[in-house]
Order: sequence, then structure tokens, then C-alpha cells
Amino acid sequence: MTRPRPRTLLVLAVCLALLGTTVYVGVRWAQAWKGSVTLLANWSGTEREQFEDNVIGPFEDEYRIDVVYQGSSALSQVLAADIAAGSPPDVAVLPGPGELLSYAVDGRLHPLDGLFDRRHYDGIWAPEVTVPGGGGHTYWLPVKTGLKSMVWYAGDRPTARSAGPQRWCLGMESGATSGWPGTDWVEDVLLQQAGPRVYADWANGRLPWTDPAVRKAWATWGEMVGAGGGRAEALTAGFGADCAPGRLEHQGSFRAGHWQRAGGDYVHFSEVVPGAGPRAGAWEVSGDLAALLNPTPEAEQLIRYLADPGTALPQHTANKAAAPDGGRDGTADEVGGILRGGTGGTRCWDASDVMPRATRDAFHQAVLRYLVEPRRLDELLTELQELTEADAASTGPELPVCGG
Repeated sequence: MTRPRPRTLLVLAVCLALLGTTVYVGVRWAQAWKGSVTLLANWSGTEREQFEDNVIGPFEDEYRIDVVYQGSSALSQVLAADIAAGSPPDVAVLPGPGELLSYAVDGRLHPLDGLFDRRHYDGIWAPEVTVPGGGGHTYWLPVKTGLKSMVWYAGDRPTARSAGPQRWCLGMESGATSGWPGTDWVEDVLLQQAGPRVYADWANGRLPWTDPAVRKAWATWGEMVGAGGGRAEALTAGFGADCAPGRLEHQGSFRAGHWQRAGGDYVHFSEVVPGAGPRAGAWEVSGDLAALLNPTPEAEQLIRYLADPGTALPQHTANKAAAPDGGRDGTADEVGGILRGGTGGTRCWDASDVMPRATRDAFHQAVLRYLVEPRRLDELLTELQELTEADAASTGPELPVCGG
């Protein structure tokens, strides 16, 4: 009999060792991990890293559930394609309730009843929605919220008189959602000039785009930023581009870090907008909302975790049972208090995030066209109204736009 050579024995030993290690690791993995959940959101870059480090990582460590994260700036298009293909994510996080409402009406979303305590949230953040044939249920949970109606500045406090077109820092580019900074302007002007009730009627499609109050809001914005007067560069300028010294910026609380580093502060938009009415002072707000498309035990556990007051969610949380956000200068606590309803008065959803997806997207495009050709305002408003009327038959119940 031929004896095995030493080299052959060595290779065999290595193979057996690797096989044993593979089996051991496989058994260990099977025992440690209890399943997985797919999550679709639009966070990328630093925002995604912070979410993975502060939320996903601790969740996986505690529950041994693997979170498969998919991030996309074209969130609406990706989700629609996944649903059409029959392979939606288990959990999706979308900005605003309008698009989610359409999915709830179509029976695509599963109620979150019993997965968290609705009393920890004001009604605008986690409302009970009644869809045809489905009764009243809660279909989304706020994961991250933001405060708008803020004008950032460094130096002299701005006023309506001092805030001329040359002072405004303006950027409209945001990939697949370019134009949303302009919709924020139009919405906020209407909110401060006409008040929350008129604003809510418009957001829910009951006030026409051609109404004088809405037209006035568009025209006011155009005058404030100098629409048509060399503002075409704003179409390609990124919404997060740093502003030159002495400029003003109409942006949300996510810009606090930039302006604090520049020694800046903010005032409420009502102090700057011309023609602010007697009901001025309400805050426009935004939020990223988690919804359940596939009610697996792993997905439901993730929803519970996101609603836990102890979970370190990205700033800012709308959960009134959570600890204050914290901040050395007090701005974070101030913003968090307004968002949770403890201070600040009325809060109103970003109107475009309440509107049906088609109307929202057309609104984004209309502000870009208006910046270049403000003389076409009446034409643009007529187009938006015709689209709203065409969508009226497919829209669901009205949403609570304002509260507090």
C-alpha cells in the first residue's frame, strides 16, 4: 500500500480544519440570528451612517434580527416599482403622509395598531386614518421630524424690509426631488399670509390653486427672491450648498449645524415675509414616516423598536415620552419642543408632502419653471388645478394637516 505523502496529509488536515470551522460558524450564525427585515428609506451619506450606527446596529445586537437597508434618493419610484413587481420592502420610510395614504387606501399598508402607544404622539404625526372598507387605523409612525418656517442668518436680524432679493441664498437641486425648496417657500408664504385653516384647505385640495390667496403667495415669493431676474442659477445649485456671508436662507432645522458654526441664528419666517396676516406664526413641519408593507414578526419588532422612547433616533423625534434632544446652545431642545407640541403653537405639515404623489411632483416642477418665467404664473396654476381635479376621484380621506 502506498502511504500518503506528508504534503497530502497537510492539505487534508487544512481542509478538515476549514470544514470544521465553516460548520461551527454556520451553526453559530443559525443560532444567533433570528431572521431579517428589509428597510427602504432615502437616507444616504452621513445621515445613513448615523442611522445605521445609532439605530440599526443596536437593534440587531439586541434582537439578533438582520436589517437589510436599501437607500435611494428616488424613493417613490423605487417603492412603486417594488410594489408593482410584487416584492415590496417589509418596512418603508417615506417623507410625509400623502403618498402613504394612497398606499393605505389601496390596501398595501398594514395597520400599526398595538405596536406602539399613539398617546406619545400628537395627532398630526400618527393619526388614525379611516380608509374605505378598512375602518380606522394608524398606518405610519414618525421616525424623524424637522422644523421649517425658519430663516437662518448671521449678523443683523432680518426683517421684511431688509430681506431683499439679493440677500437670499437659493438652491433648488435635489436629484429626483429637485424643486422642493421652492415648494417650501410657497407653502410657508401662504401659511403666514392666510393662516392655518386656509393652508389646510389648500393642502387637502379644497382650495383651488387659482384662488387669490394661493396666487398671492406665489407672487410674494417671486418678489422676495427676484424670480426671472437672473435666478436660473438656483435651478442647478444644491439645496444644501453653503451660503456666502451676509446671506439669508429659508431652510429647516437640519441646517442648524451649518449656521451655528457660522455664528448664526434663526427667526420665524413670519418676521420676514411681506403681508403676514393676523394668524401668522404657525410652523411648517416635515417628517419621515415608517410604514409596514409586510407584517412579519421581524418587521413588527422593528416598528416597536422605532417607537421605543429609549431608541436613539435621528434628530428630531416627535415621541413626547423620549428625552429632550439636547444641545449646548439650547436650539435642539427648542426645536424639539416645538415639534412635540410642548411650545410654539400650531404646526402644519409640509403641504406638498400631504398632496398625492402626482400633484406633489408637478408642484416641484412648477416652482422651477416659475423661477425662470414668472410671467407664466397663471398658466402654471391652471395646470396644477386641472391635475388636482383629475386626481380628486383617486384621493383618499382628508389628512389632519395642522394641529397644536
